[in-house]
Amino acid sequence: MASERRALRRITDPVVAAAPAGVRIRTRVHLSEAEASALAGIGSFLGSVYRAELAARVGLGRLGHEEHAAWRARRKQALTTVSSSRWAGALTRAVEDQYQLGMRALSAHVTDLRRAVEVLKLRCALRPGEAVPTGTGRSRRCGYRSAGERFAKTRRLAILRGRLAVAQKALDAGRPSVTIGGKRLWRNRTHLDEAGITEPQWRARWDATRMFLTADGETGKIGGNETIRVDAAGRLRIKVPASLVDQYGTHINVAAPVKFSHRSTEWAVRVTGRRAVRYDISYDSSRGRWYLDASWKQDPVVAPSIDELRSGPVLGVDLNADHLAACVLDGSGNPAGDPITIGVATAGLAASRRDGRVRAAITALLDTAQINNCSAVVIENLDFADARATGRDTMGRGNRGKRFRRTVAGIPTANFRTRLTAMAVRRDIAIIGVDPAYTSKWGAQHWVKPLRQQSSEPVTRHHGAATAIGRRGLGLAIRRRPAGPRNGQRTVAGTPPARPDRRPAPTLEGTAVPAHRHPHDGSRCTGEHPPPAANTVRAATEQNSLLLTHKERCVQVP
Repeated sequence: MASERRALRRITDPVVAAAPAGVRIRTRVHLSEAEASALAGIGSFLGSVYRAELAARVGLGRLGHEEHAAWRARRKQALTTVSSSRWAGALTRAVEDQYQLGMRALSAHVTDLRRAVEVLKLRCALRPGEAVPTGTGRSRRCGYRSAGERFAKTRRLAILRGRLAVAQKALDAGRPSVTIGGKRLWRNRTHLDEAGITEPQWRARWDATRMFLTADGETGKIGGNETIRVDAAGRLRIKVPASLVDQYGTHINVAAPVKFSHRSTEWAVRVTGRRAVRYDISYDSSRGRWYLDASWKQDPVVAPSIDELRSGPVLGVDLNADHLAACVLDGSGNPAGDPITIGVATAGLAASRRDGRVRAAITALLDTAQINNCSAVVIENLDFADARATGRDTMGRGNRGKRFRRTVAGIPTANFRTRLTAMAVRRDIAIIGVDPAYTSKWGAQHWVKPLRQQSSEPVTRHHGAATAIGRRGLGLAIRRRPAGPRNGQRTVAGTPPARPDRRPAPTLEGTAVPAHRHPHDGSRCTGEHPPPAANTVRAATEQNSLLLTHKERCVQVP
């Protein structure tokens, strides 16, 4: 008996991505030796205060609204005596933000562990090679291939259950584990040879990441910030905490002027208008450079409705590990022009170089959208949360599974989405996010061949997926009707063939009518081309009259 077909999952509606809520720009600060020493001393002192406050906040666990307000007022008053009121406000705000971020990360970690435990538990409950009779395709549960593999998975299941118990206990208590400076850098301390750094280099990097030099902006104050101030002329001034006034004075004035290159006009307007600007100072120990980041909130922008964006051409984009596949579609969902391929080679590169490659690819993508007058760029809402949690047991085994998981992990989904949204807003191009379900499968099935027929450029299944993504953003169906005559309205005489999922109905004489009729020559239709008319619609001389009896039909005319 044929197994039941797997039901398609519900596809969510497309959404228009909101514009970024803020702006962040960076420039280099040229400091003298004395200025750098003083700034490092301030950052180290405030960093120690910040870590102590964060440890105390984690120890308190979850707090209600009134309890949190009372805690912050009490701690801000205590920190003002050792720093200043503005430094104290920035410290307490940063501590609470870090605590909430740690709680969200801990909650996501617990969710991932639960998914992994559930998958392992279901598969370990089966004998090696056993398969559950229900389900088809990937939804069908199967046991592991050998007893040795099953034993190894049971050990991993026990380890994950232990981790889940510890993480769940920390989540219930509201006490996340936070490493200031980064857990990856902390682990490198015991593996310096593998990391390729020496102990002094690690120490310099560790101390640099644990400094605290962040000042929140204040509307109505000169330059938009009283703690770290940069005026319109580029003069930088930092307020010294009260505990270090005897050593460095009340303020540190940097002699070299500061100049922003990116979005400098917007920054100057805010500074002269006394609107709030936040500043962050950081130190790159590997390069020996100091950097100043300026950030502020943008005025809210009303995003266009999806109906307005569907009236014009759109650019469908399929994101892959090493390239972007794109296709321009008109308002009716038909591909216009040749498919587009933009390389994004990021494997094995540093984070800064990867970000540069992604931005270069997005620039080329937006240039293509502007040339073709596209009103929006349509992308998938990719997350790969399930792949990160249960990829070891659902994405293949052995070296092949590892390569596939590395490929999925190498796709810069979050970075691409963030960069694309920010860069597209400045060009007045909207971003539409669609459900990624079945786009690759249906795109390759229904759109690769039409694209190859109209283009001389190489066409891959990724271009078919880009077409499917664009059509879903336009609110159109992805799958096309199969080739062949349209007899759905019974425009042709004769009895239509029986449905494949039904048994043939018996005739009056007890015989059965065949469910499928094939040509006399034995050839079968492949579904790629319409079958000949002689094989589908019988000539009028071959049709039997409906008024004849069964015996009259069986009589052969000489």
